[in-house]
Amino acid sequence: MEVYIDDMLVKSVEEQDHIKDLVECFQILETFGMKLNPAKCTFGVRGGKFLGYMISERGIEANPEKINAIMNMSPPRSIKEVQKLAGRLAALNRFISRSADKGLPFFKILRGVAKFEWNKTSQEAFDTLKRYLVSPPLLTKPMTGETLYLYMAISESAVSSVLVRQEKREHHPVYYVSKVLQGAEPRYSQIEKLALSLVTAARKLRPYFQSHQVIILTNHPLKQVLASPELSGRMVKWAVELSEFGIEFRPRPAIKAQVLADFIVELAYDEASMSTPTWSLYVDGSSTSTGSGAGIVIESPQGDKFEYAIKLEYPSSNNEAEYEAFLAGGELALAAGAKKISRVNNSAADQLARLASSMAAIRNRRITFISSERAAIEEQEEIMCADPTPFSWKEEIIRFLTDGIEPETKKTLKP
Repeated sequence: MEVYIDDMLVKSVEEQDHIKDLVECFQILETFGMKLNPAKCTFGVRGGKFLGYMISERGIEANPEKINAIMNMSPPRSIKEVQKLAGRLAALNRFISRSADKGLPFFKILRGVAKFEWNKTSQEAFDTLKRYLVSPPLLTKPMTGETLYLYMAISESAVSSVLVRQEKREHHPVYYVSKVLQGAEPRYSQIEKLALSLVTAARKLRPYFQSHQVIILTNHPLKQVLASPELSGRMVKWAVELSEFGIEFRPRPAIKAQVLADFIVELAYDEASMSTPTWSLYVDGSSTSTGSGAGIVIESPQGDKFEYAIKLEYPSSNNEAEYEAFLAGGELALAAGAKKISRVNNSAADQLARLASSMAAIRNRRITFISSERAAIEEQEEIMCADPTPFSWKEEIIRFLTDGIEPETKKTLKP
């Protein structure tokens, strides 16, 4: 039995159990003095409209009336008609793969309300949406305790995800989620956009994340970044928010389900079309009488800067401090999702290194302080020192003069 405010649905897996389930439901209603409107009750149906969706034993389908409302529309000729199209599109969001990307041309028109312009890009997006709605996907309902899987996709202007369940080695979609990037979000790094996609899905599908084990399928190091979220304040916030769910990360396998073809093909296209961005790494080391330190500045392709000052808790030279900075900077950049790193001017990193060596107080807390107690490559302990120098005739003379030990050969005794 499922209850949505003032709507109730009694479902039975087996037909012969339905009468027994109804009797139990009526007993509960009678116990609490609740009454039903007979005119709004329907019994013994195999499918029908519920909460605006078509429910049947096959799964959850989009309401044909809502689909026809878009299919029968002509190209909008005013802002008001675009608003009507956007509203109808929002009603079908959970059935549309990457709905934010598909509706982005319409949203851009609404942003410039002062001037209406329906161009070629808008018409192509309108035609693509209609072709997609010709055969909308069939959504399924997960079973209690069933493991669910989440696929994510990102683009320059939107993040999307799809929650799926596995049945007989096939994946069936449960819910599509999509979000248009706003404000500073389009300038996020690729790994931050993936994290935002995960957080958006967790917020939207909170009941699923709370009652099911969710496995995130991705080939990006998202788990490592969330486990070391010192890269930015928002990553810390997202990591804490996601910690309440039983999330597991696995590599994304090949997808054979035809129903997910649109989502996965677009994801593969986006990944292939994205050129490998170049990250900039600035490192420097400093050794003073008060201690040693390392300075690191990491700059993302979008221009975001992450500054670190590392206090080395062991004696080291300038060169050793710089090596430590380079190794630590590489690890931090890789954790942020960098694959191509360019090492350039180190003036800012030099100031951070001197700051870390003295650990002077600063007002701007955007700089992250890290204390390193051990060197990345520890010095090997010398256990035994063997003299590789071969035996010399001088050794016998030295032993005779110092210890009085006569040489074994008489030739050495000759003056």
